[in-house]
Amino acid sequence: MLLYFYYLKRLMSIDISPPKEKAQKAYPENKQLFERLKRKKPKNLDDTFHALHEEVFEQIECLDCANCCKTTSPIFYERDIERLAKFLKIRPSEFIEKYLHIDEDNDYVLNVAPCPFLDSENYCTVYEARPTACREYPHTDRKRMVQILDLTLKNIEICPAVFWIVERMKERY
Repeated sequence: MLLYFYYLKRLMSIDISPPKEKAQKAYPENKQLFERLKRKKPKNLDDTFHALHEEVFEQIECLDCANCCKTTSPIFYERDIERLAKFLKIRPSEFIEKYLHIDEDNDYVLNVAPCPFLDSENYCTVYEARPTACREYPHTDRKRMVQILDLTLKNIEICPAVFWIVERMKERY
């Protein structure tokens, strides 16, 4: 029974507001944790991330937030551009001209935020053809998490789920 109340308390403690301020406050502690994890490379790191990913996403509905779509752009690879252009029934060059530019890292990204394909109810209007980066976001269920800890550190500011996954990671490590 005590375990049930503990779980219920955790369930109610999930805040899905954009975590930028909380993440910035926790940044030094999170960076220190991730540096330690990169050095030690725990064998169970992927399993821990994946379990916490499942736990947190049982409590968070992405459509209630969509902060990733409102504030950032995915990287668009050639295959993403081709898939989206086909979905929209336009040429890839038209898609690039209308929606994308090349950023400082020489990657194609959206011209504007929020994403032009996000509707008023936080649904993606190109969901079936969305970019690979959108399909995989927030990347907390990937293999070899130790390799993307720097990306995860950035995503803490954007995604409430990542924020809570990392908060729970701190309890375990």
